[in-house]
Amino acid sequence: MIRKFLTFSICIVLALGCKPELKQNKSEIEISKSPELTFKEANKLVSLPLACLQVEFPNKLNQSLEDSTHIGTPKELHPAFYGCYDWHSSVHGHWSLISLLKQYPSLNEAASIREKLSTTLTAENIKAEVAYFTMKGNSSYERTYGWAWLLKLAEEIHTWNDPLARDLEKNLQPLTDLIVNSYIEFLPKLNYPIRVGEHTNTAFGLSLALDYAQTMKNEALIKGIKDCAIRFYEDDKNCPLDWEPSGFDFLSPCLEEANLMRKIYNPTEFKIWFKAFLPELTNVDFALEPGKVSDRADGKLVHLDGLNFSRAWCLYGIANTLTEYAHLRNIANEHILYSLPNLVDENYSGTHWLGSFALNALNNAK
Repeated sequence: MIRKFLTFSICIVLALGCKPELKQNKSEIEISKSPELTFKEANKLVSLPLACLQVEFPNKLNQSLEDSTHIGTPKELHPAFYGCYDWHSSVHGHWSLISLLKQYPSLNEAASIREKLSTTLTAENIKAEVAYFTMKGNSSYERTYGWAWLLKLAEEIHTWNDPLARDLEKNLQPLTDLIVNSYIEFLPKLNYPIRVGEHTNTAFGLSLALDYAQTMKNEALIKGIKDCAIRFYEDDKNCPLDWEPSGFDFLSPCLEEANLMRKIYNPTEFKIWFKAFLPELTNVDFALEPGKVSDRADGKLVHLDGLNFSRAWCLYGIANTLTEYAHLRNIANEHILYSLPNLVDENYSGTHWLGSFALNALNNAK
């Protein structure tokens, strides 16, 4: 239905021209300078995954046990991704190391990063990871949050022009292929989207997977994701952003959906869809307060720092896609600046994962 509406609307716009939807032009809006990933900040961020990548305990395995053969230590079960408290945090911790090293090859800990990557992402370790996913009862393990981060890691390695990257990519490939095939098999079975602010959010998982698929030109995965996104989201209107955040959110259901759909539609289509989906964001005076964290030692409450970073990367993406929404960059900047100073502390509940979220936000601020 929305496809017909979009086509009709585009024809009207082309025939009659369009009036500005915002109160002011972009040139009249004062856009604050976005935070930058400096060499100093990169060295600070890299310290977080380096400190936990090979720390086995505490650990959250998220297991479903079929029998006693499934029992083992984190390192035995996940020799590549056993550190940083849980599997997905270890995966995006690896992604952080590679992203930072790509951008700043002369990082203070560059040699240590290379050594750790060579130790964890071996062919033997990845073979064991594949074996875990193929054990009876484990087909839904880390679906789809961990799946998405694994593909983001694979994409980062693929686009890294370094001899080490070619070895790591080859080693990781069996697990990458398993995740790609799992997505293609699973998405047609998912009848309804999962609209939450935590791990199982469908839009977030589709968004990272689409980035990978487009980089790799994997047409089967691209089609599966686009078909799924259109089926779930094309008719969505008036997303209740004022209901957010929930107390444990680290993702915004509304903004993650918008961030996905800007990748699905062309800019003209997305502009029409987005105005119906979040009409209040057309107002240059729109305000959105960062999520407030009351206790950073609480593993759930500190999720709201992650929310601030994920909101930021969505808002940057929207502003970069539609220039008339440039005012959203100011809100993104405010969200990053609220949480970034609190990133490095003694609270492992946050430090084992938040660096990756901060880095992804800063990468998208460019």
